[in-house]
Amino acid sequence: MATTRSNGASSTVVLEEPIPLHTIRPKSELPSISLSASSSKSKKFDSDDNPEDRNETLPSPITASTQVETWNNPKVNLYRFPATLWAFTIMGMNDASYGAIIPYLEKYYSLSYTIVSLVFLSPFVGYTAAALTNNAIHLRFGQRGVAFLGPACHLIAYIIIAIHPPYPVMVVAFILAGFGNGLEDAGWNAWIGAMAHANELLGFLHGFYGLGATIAPLIATTMITRGGLQWYYWYYCMIAFAATELATSLHAFWGATGSAFREANPRTSDEGGSRLKEACLVMPAARTTWLCAIFLLGYVGIEVSLGGWIVVFMIDIRDGAAFASGMVATGFWLGLTVGRVILGFVTPRIGEKLSIAIYLPIAAGMQLLFWLVPQFYVSAVAVALQGFFLGPLFPAAVVAMTKLLPRHLHVSSIGFVAAFGGSGGAILPFAVGALAQAKGVQVLQPIILALLVAIWVVWMCLPRIGKKKD
Repeated sequence: MATTRSNGASSTVVLEEPIPLHTIRPKSELPSISLSASSSKSKKFDSDDNPEDRNETLPSPITASTQVETWNNPKVNLYRFPATLWAFTIMGMNDASYGAIIPYLEKYYSLSYTIVSLVFLSPFVGYTAAALTNNAIHLRFGQRGVAFLGPACHLIAYIIIAIHPPYPVMVVAFILAGFGNGLEDAGWNAWIGAMAHANELLGFLHGFYGLGATIAPLIATTMITRGGLQWYYWYYCMIAFAATELATSLHAFWGATGSAFREANPRTSDEGGSRLKEACLVMPAARTTWLCAIFLLGYVGIEVSLGGWIVVFMIDIRDGAAFASGMVATGFWLGLTVGRVILGFVTPRIGEKLSIAIYLPIAAGMQLLFWLVPQFYVSAVAVALQGFFLGPLFPAAVVAMTKLLPRHLHVSSIGFVAAFGGSGGAILPFAVGALAQAKGVQVLQPIILALLVAIWVVWMCLPRIGKKKD
């Protein structure tokens, strides 16, 4: 069809094609669009009973925008956050109890330093199992699975220990307790590390770990030295604590199912398959994962070695009384607790990488003072100050990982690193015990100093830390 437009002296002819009209079909006749290859596969991923990650079949989002949780938002976190604080208190009690009871285990079972050090080595098996299964537990059962399995493992282990069975059975119980610690360490660090003000919140979380580690040697030592009770009576208290932990954790996270976890943590990369494999084998995430894993392996080894062997060291090398030496261990854990809370507010203001680069040399200086000045009270003060500057290292490393890694890898990577690092609390104290058997417990000091230098070097190899990645 042609039309003529006139503009004074000239005219323009415009040719227009006729527009074909189509019949509009009813909505019911429109073809459906499916995001998955088959409807049966889509249903399979929606089931709470299937451990697979249903988001694996979906295309990676161009951007991931999620509202950052806080300790009081959503409202259920007002109960969940305190439940994790209590769980970490139990974990601290668990780890610090080893150091308090070791001198009495030696006598009760007539053990050498090397054999009694299996108390430290056996949880390594549990931590390793936690590192390998943590991501699968989250995908299948969600945080509800962690809230049940972690406390249940604690409860069963403490019941076995309280019965004071033959020593090999005790070793199995410590493995079970290590598995519970590894699951909770991984799950709650990853959850809180992704929140707003993570440094401060993780400072409180690990501060409660330190609180548990502070009061456990105090109570256990008092029960044994002043109350005249056998060492295993302390584990009657631990049974009550673990039963409370199971009730509070499971009630708080009952609604945090596997499907809820998968919905909240979709993939933000084009990788397929296991998220743990992506975190550990695919660059650049693998670099961050393994550097932080080695860093925390050394750090936790330092922490538990000092807390576990300090009582024996103060008795044998500094000629301290049993009760006073037990209080030195309490001072170390108290310093750790206070450092995590106070320096948790300092660390985010100067940055995680710089702050740890400063804290570690100060802790090494305190270690030198502890080693080279053979005075009981100087050693007690030096080890407490060392705990103060070591305190914020674990929380700061977790926050650094949340900034260096995409959100969908937080649970798998932080969970692996936390559990792998926790195994350092098994391997290194055992190594100290084996060396102490041959050379004397004074080998503790040069080993700790060398580890402090080593983890400082590892930390400096991390990439530059910027803002959190979604």
